[in-house]
Amino acid sequence: MSEKKLNLLVDFPQVTTAEWMEVVKADLKGADFDKKLLWKTNEGFNVKPFYRAEDIQGLATTEAEPGKFPYVRGTKPDNNWFVRQDIVVKEVAVANKKAVELLEKGVNSFYFTINKEDLSLEFITKLLDKVPANQLELNFKTCSTQTVELVNLLIAYFNQKQYNVLELHGSVNFDPINSMLLRGKQYAEEEMALMLEAAATASAKLPFYRVVGVNAISLSNAGAYVAQELGYALAWGNQYLSMMIDKGIDIQMAAKKIKFNFGVGSNYFMEIAKFRAAKWLWALIVKAYTPICRRPDCPETVDGICYCAMKIRMHAETSSFNKTIFDPYVNMLRTQTEAMSASLGGVNSMTVLPFDAAYKESNDFSARIARNQQLLLKEESNFDKVADPGAGSYYIENLTNEIAQQAWNLFLEIEENGGFLSNVASNKVQRALKTTAENRLKNISSRREVLLGTNQFPNFSEVTGLRDKASKVSANENGFETLEMVRGAEEFEKLRFATEAAAKRPKVFMLTIGNLAMRLARAQFSSNFFACAGYEIIDNLGFATVEEGVAAARKVEADIIVLCSSDEEYAEYAPQAYELTKNQEILVVAGAPACADELKAQGIVYFINVRTNVLESLKGFNELLSI
Repeated sequence: MSEKKLNLLVDFPQVTTAEWMEVVKADLKGADFDKKLLWKTNEGFNVKPFYRAEDIQGLATTEAEPGKFPYVRGTKPDNNWFVRQDIVVKEVAVANKKAVELLEKGVNSFYFTINKEDLSLEFITKLLDKVPANQLELNFKTCSTQTVELVNLLIAYFNQKQYNVLELHGSVNFDPINSMLLRGKQYAEEEMALMLEAAATASAKLPFYRVVGVNAISLSNAGAYVAQELGYALAWGNQYLSMMIDKGIDIQMAAKKIKFNFGVGSNYFMEIAKFRAAKWLWALIVKAYTPICRRPDCPETVDGICYCAMKIRMHAETSSFNKTIFDPYVNMLRTQTEAMSASLGGVNSMTVLPFDAAYKESNDFSARIARNQQLLLKEESNFDKVADPGAGSYYIENLTNEIAQQAWNLFLEIEENGGFLSNVASNKVQRALKTTAENRLKNISSRREVLLGTNQFPNFSEVTGLRDKASKVSANENGFETLEMVRGAEEFEKLRFATEAAAKRPKVFMLTIGNLAMRLARAQFSSNFFACAGYEIIDNLGFATVEEGVAAARKVEADIIVLCSSDEEYAEYAPQAYELTKNQEILVVAGAPACADELKAQGIVYFINVRTNVLESLKGFNELLSI
């Protein structure tokens, strides 16, 4: 057997970017490269169709190492993360039992939401019975005004159990700005600063407990773009940081008390890049404050500067914006890719919401599936074994830098305008996010942004038996604007709920005639189009004449007849169909034929094609059908 090694790099000569571009432009046959192949992102930059080694030359991220400043490749040498499950504590015994059971199912992080009326040492003792706090990550949430009390109770409990505080990791989610964004609760800046100081000071005995939350998940659920979520989150965190420093909290301690809770959506590579950029930019922000290390023996102290303080702590939760009620099992696919993005992006912990969380309280089955999605990434895919697998990728490195630049620009804009709190109090943040959400909803309504099973390829036969559910809008306590937690699918779901509630389910009949390829393609398009409103679809192989097709439609009592043929044949077939259906069925022509104006002049008014706004069109048909 030959010992010779195969070297493909020798056998295949180097190809320059210019040579690639010549081939691409030739294949485009005169079409504009920028218009055809550049992806103009919502984040404010263009994505090229391909990247090469030269595209990462000179980027600030490519020389970084895992666990080393500026931490773009991670704050730790591995990629392990905590698998978190949330527990709303209604009955302490039930919550404790659930937590203990989950310990045997792979969960190593909990997020307990506790009523302020329940706070006591006895309550905490019962809640954490048989829960080894020194082997897990424990996270808590209660009323903002009781944060310090909760921290003191935890310290008392840990002392009672004689835990080594250096083995305790967790958080208390105190986030007054989030209360402003969600409930309109007003805080004076001085009041907020004092509360932050009290929380940080109270938790000083728990060095690895973070007690100040930046809940950027609220921005994600309100429809924020990736770079927008990151830019606001950085300004949000910096607001808390500067407030604590102004109250005399050391910068290295203040930074170590902040935890970021991000959302994660389905834009796979963009989300990976977002988390990488977050680690990088937060490190730069904290470094600008020159945190002095109080432990000269710390291995991460350089010239007296505390680099530990520059390490961001990130939790990721799958976003609710893109989750759907109809065809809900698709949500599993969404949350799986989201979990992959978060893990590859290097988060410290993660919550995967169950696939049915959009419309009901999840049961054991859906919760188990959500939990196992993370465990599969760890135990079968080994995502926790490799630190920053995206490093060196021409595409991901460029995305990281572009998103970082856009987020940084937004951060600087917020700072120049008085800081994050000022921008929230003046409604600038809320209005910007409302505009973003409106743009995204418009894109969904016209299929520029696809929600599988909702505005594209719906399940034709699905009936939920549910009724319309309004978006979560919290009560406004003080008169300024709050965020609206929206879902992209809601308006389409309203159409389907209306159809389900109607006395008669509308029937849409595909009158397929003429050119075989065109009629089949347009019938498929039209079927998917009307099924988005929950209408019954009746497809056909084809008819010899228009008269035969209309007769068949009437036999099944169709409400809408869709003429599916070629552009050239519509000039003949459409007028025939119109004369037969006039003042009876609704006639729709599938396509945008050159003769459309002539057909409209004859009375044919309904056309559907790829440029049609699906949502608005279907709303119109619902009105025509009195639904």
